[in-house]
Amino acid sequence: MIKTQKVRLYPNRTMKKVLDELVADKSDWQYQLSARCLQLAVSDLGKAWKNFLNKAQPDWGEPQFKSKKAPRQGFKTDRAKIVNGKLRLDKPRGIKKWYDIRLKGAAFLKGELKVVSIYRENGKYWASLPFEVEIKPKAKTGKQTAVDVNVGHFNYTEGQIKTLPNNLKFLYKRIKHYQRSLARKRKANGKKAARSNNYVETKAKLQRDYRKVANIQHDIVQKFTTELVNNYDEIVIEDLDVKRMQMSHVASKGLQRSLFGCFRQVLAYKCQWYGKELFLADKFYPSTQRCSRCGFVKTGDDKIGLDGNMKHKTKHNEYVCYECGATMDRDENAVMNLLALI
Repeated sequence: MIKTQKVRLYPNRTMKKVLDELVADKSDWQYQLSARCLQLAVSDLGKAWKNFLNKAQPDWGEPQFKSKKAPRQGFKTDRAKIVNGKLRLDKPRGIKKWYDIRLKGAAFLKGELKVVSIYRENGKYWASLPFEVEIKPKAKTGKQTAVDVNVGHFNYTEGQIKTLPNNLKFLYKRIKHYQRSLARKRKANGKKAARSNNYVETKAKLQRDYRKVANIQHDIVQKFTTELVNNYDEIVIEDLDVKRMQMSHVASKGLQRSLFGCFRQVLAYKCQWYGKELFLADKFYPSTQRCSRCGFVKTGDDKIGLDGNMKHKTKHNEYVCYECGATMDRDENAVMNLLALI
């Protein structure tokens, strides 16, 4: 099994210069630095076009141009090694002294490294180190659970996990402020203006907050999925068509921030790693409209919407069964309906 560990790099001045050249003007360094960087870039381009010709790919689309102005720049190499806890790269031509690069954020890595990605983002250097490890299945618990995903929170049999905590809301507000500020700085007297120092500084702040958001979301998903595979043997989730929902839903921004796709992807590979079973409920399964006690399914004007039901004057988080009279929390009812599929 191949796992990837993201680490922070601390190159010295000489290494920074070489790494900057690797991500800046690639036409100048191709004869001085490792040829594998260029060969792997060409290989990635070939894979991208091959995937483009296969419409069955999940993220099918034409390869996108990678601009040198993008906030994240990097390269790949398959000649990297871990030596005494440091990263060793090929020594370039014309450099007399060459050192191994210090790492931070990685436990002791065992196994052979695969293709390593090294990139610069917000003035910092990072590396993704994929290495092969042996993963042992988790101990069986005999327990089952179901997860009902919602905008802002996930519900399961043991309670609720917030996916939009207050610190994320604060960051989204600040990102909105920086985006508006950048939009004003792009134009002067109705025309496109040159990039000022303030523009560059504001853009760096925006990129920093985007990175903070990504880190918080990554932490939420990783911790919750690890808790699920540690405590349960069988897990049920909904097979949601997130892309279609974002195109047609009034709360598309909330859907985009709610980590539906990321959660499913991470949970799927962890279940595969640790020998757990993941069940996908059909996308048309009425988990929200069905009564978990008597099985009655609401249809037509009786359905629950985002704002509840105007006809019966019920709240958005309240489920009232018109058949047996049961009253319960809407999300808890959905969890019990999903759990009944096992």
